[in-house]
Amino acid sequence: MPRKNLLSLFADFARFGGDVAVIQRRGYRREKLTFAELYASALFWSHALAGRGVVPGDRVLLWSPNSAEWVACFWGILLRGAVVVPMDSAASPDFVQRAIHDAGVKLILRDRQQRELPGAPPSIIINDFEDVVDSPAPAADGGVDPGEASTRSTVAEILYTSGTTAEPRGVVLTHGNFLANLEPLERGIDAYRKYERWFHPLRFVTLVPLSHVFGQFMALFVPPLLGAAVVFEPSSNPVEIIRTIKQERATALISVPRMLDLLHAGIEREFEGQGKSQWLNGTIENAKGRKFLKRAWMFRRIHRRFGWKFWAFISGGAALSNETEDFFKRVGYAVVQGYGMTETASLISLNHPFRATEGSVGKILPGREFKIAEDGEILVRGENVSSGYWEQGALRPAEQQGWLRTGDLGKLDAEGNLHFRGRKKNVIVTPAGLNVYPEDVEAALRKQPGVRDCTVIPFERGGNAEPCAVLLMTDAERTAARAAIESANCSLAEYQRVRTWIVWPDLDFPRTATGKPRLSVIAARAAQILERRQDDVAESVGADFSPPSSSRSALDQLLERFSETRGGGSRADSHLEQELNLSSLDRVELLSALEERFHVELNETAFADAKTVADVERVLQQPAARRTEYVYPRWTQREPIRWLRLAVYYALVWPATQILGCRGNTAIALPRPWAANRCKTCAFRRAIGFSPGAGAINSATGSPSCSSTFFPCRNSPASAKASASLANPSTAATTYWSFPKAK
Repeated sequence: MPRKNLLSLFADFARFGGDVAVIQRRGYRREKLTFAELYASALFWSHALAGRGVVPGDRVLLWSPNSAEWVACFWGILLRGAVVVPMDSAASPDFVQRAIHDAGVKLILRDRQQRELPGAPPSIIINDFEDVVDSPAPAADGGVDPGEASTRSTVAEILYTSGTTAEPRGVVLTHGNFLANLEPLERGIDAYRKYERWFHPLRFVTLVPLSHVFGQFMALFVPPLLGAAVVFEPSSNPVEIIRTIKQERATALISVPRMLDLLHAGIEREFEGQGKSQWLNGTIENAKGRKFLKRAWMFRRIHRRFGWKFWAFISGGAALSNETEDFFKRVGYAVVQGYGMTETASLISLNHPFRATEGSVGKILPGREFKIAEDGEILVRGENVSSGYWEQGALRPAEQQGWLRTGDLGKLDAEGNLHFRGRKKNVIVTPAGLNVYPEDVEAALRKQPGVRDCTVIPFERGGNAEPCAVLLMTDAERTAARAAIESANCSLAEYQRVRTWIVWPDLDFPRTATGKPRLSVIAARAAQILERRQDDVAESVGADFSPPSSSRSALDQLLERFSETRGGGSRADSHLEQELNLSSLDRVELLSALEERFHVELNETAFADAKTVADVERVLQQPAARRTEYVYPRWTQREPIRWLRLAVYYALVWPATQILGCRGNTAIALPRPWAANRCKTCAFRRAIGFSPGAGAINSATGSPSCSSTFFPCRNSPASAKASASLANPSTAATTYWSFPKAK
């Protein structure tokens, strides 16, 4: 039976009750939220929005990084029947203000790190307890969840794509758009539910922003179908990602291709640091054509790093390179990728996790019409296609009978699998009238040693275009870049060969929130570099451009954050301590910031020896850290030794601590200055008192009993008992706080 709206998924939360729904880390703290707690939190946010006067149809901006609060707010907005306007946490304030004005936003729900915008509508900080609890109570006739009346044609959200430079244009997505993609998946999952119980609970680690439609689909809508938990991983460091996957015993990783490329490079870099790269390459060759379990056993040391419960990578948001897909498949993992766009609510096609065709993005999902135009463009229509665009404060409906022109090129093979060829607007037409697909040239370049990443853009010359390669090199030497170009050209057709190329002067490309290179920015800067050197053809075309002073802009920005010297940038020979005034603590924070910014794990010893900015650049160019030669003994982790440690602990150590800790133990009473007249915990509980699981009513006060463990309020029987004992000195020795008597 078709679902009525997305809130039918929310109603399923009650089935899973105490199962974990969301896991996140804040610094060193690990926080988790069960489905029952997420249910109550969403009802609370619906209550809070009602108090702010939000009614069905109002637009509410959700501006925050991935978090449990984001998820609760999303469902709370839908419960009110309002429209979610998700915003990338890294979006510029100017873009956010233009989107707010265009959408007519009534209320902003923002993270503490997002600053309040001048002239913007009222806002609530979603992770500020004081701000949340102080929300006014809703009107008596306001209703708690009018969103239940939503239908498949009701607007669920307006999604503005990040990085837009022109006037904002939001994609309008209805409940039906999402359900049209979700229902075929649900039917496909039903066939495997009998096996899922053996692996329950499933846990998905996600690296994709929830402001992205692919991130929402995989983190908000798919997990409730399986009672799965979502783990939000804020770091983009491959080492941290692998550590989280193993610690959380995750089942799959949801990521964009850029992050999978980094994981691939990180694994190869680790084996290279151990001097085992030859073994890795040889074993990968031998794994070709082997059965899944055989491949997993061959690479058991890699599977041990990720954890034995982990088995799949789920990629979306862009095309995954064939090299990365082939690497993880040969290592013994399933690689699932699909094709879609914001206008199609994330999905058009999807790979089967157990029957995927190499190099394809899967079969077309049921319930949509699909065809390839004469020029190779992908056309699609169906219920999953957006109903229109939100422009200048109003909905501009799309052509109901027309086809959505995706702007992407593709082809279908004999088995009905879709193969993605690239963006139509990026195709380079040579003077001979031949089409050069940048993706084909980039694939050849990425295979070359020393090439970290690359992009191919059209280079206009004499009214015609030819491919121009922009390279990110691990070694900035001219000979290395030239050798990579020459080697790649040997594997390309004559009309595809690269004759114009530059080495990108910065340490990384400018990228979108999902890790895709910003081609317009790269093309504009590449044109400036080529134009400055057009007088000297030998040096400007096919040459390695040494970075100018502005090329270290990303590094300069980080140095300026930690340096006491502001403005003016930094020279390559600037001394970190003497000229930039970096303290030892600043250097530690800078190391962490560099690893986060450039997605690498730096050699701490080499970084400690770096004295100048140029030294830091050299460390970034060669980030692989060789492991210590010391081999730690394995016998300490063997089962008999572990049992021996437990026996010694419980037979000797634990009884000794009990005996010594109880000697002279006496109880004293402590004042409690933190017990305020108003308990924020009780206020929060009362706010969600209409939800299942609210506390019982205190017959003495007529209000809900306080269930706060550490800060009980005056409604709590425990608080009353403690107050009485403090007032009567004779009973003070029996109060709740006891400490060992000082000797």
